Amino acid sequence: MPRWSRSNPLALAVLVCLYEKPMHPYEVAQTLRSRAKEQSVRLNYGSLYAVVESLEKKGFIKSTGTVREGKRPQRTVYDITEEGSLEMTDWLTELVGTPNKEYPAFMAGLSFLPALDPDDALAALRRRAEGLTVQLVSLRGIEEAARQAGLPRIFGLEAEYEESRMVAELRFVTGLVEEMANGTLEGLELWRLFQTEDFNPEEVHFSFELPKE
Repeated sequence: MPRWSRSNPLALAVLVCLYEKPMHPYEVAQTLRSRAKEQSVRLNYGSLYAVVESLEKKGFIKSTGTVREGKRPQRTVYDITEEGSLEMTDWLTELVGTPNKEYPAFMAGLSFLPALDPDDALAALRRRAEGLTVQLVSLRGIEEAARQAGLPRIFGLEAEYEESRMVAELRFVTGLVEEMANGTLEGLELWRLFQTEDFNPEEVHFSFELPKE
């Protein structure tokens, strides 16, 4: 049997739902959507059923029977096992308590930014700033709706964290755009030279070693 990997947060979401009560996969999806958890966990039905199957094979959940609602087909109901409860607690504790190196797509884009023409990069960064501004407005609307509905803060911490992250990113992108636009970004001249036919990579070489942990 393949080694269990904690790389898919959807599996954790399933465990948490079943820790609350036994459910069939469709009910799990409905529960996550009704609580806007698809904002923090990638959710689609195809991957959900694959995750449920994997959790059952590992012994973290078990089938407790089937239910039929109206004319819909029978659905298998699952419950979390003792091993599943232990896995959920340990996984969630690790996820919250242990910082891990992550690889955001935007960070990858920034690391290779000089491969773009500076003017094209500046235009792209301006579009990102505009997009972040729109997303922040939408996110704050969701948070306000949750507050008006009386949802305690503890159940919306992921949105609060996302807002803090987006505000910080917008501040960074806006600052970078300003430096590029006014020509004060360090290395901008070399970047422009890199995009010309006169650039000779043999004449420019950078290397450094990361500090050892």
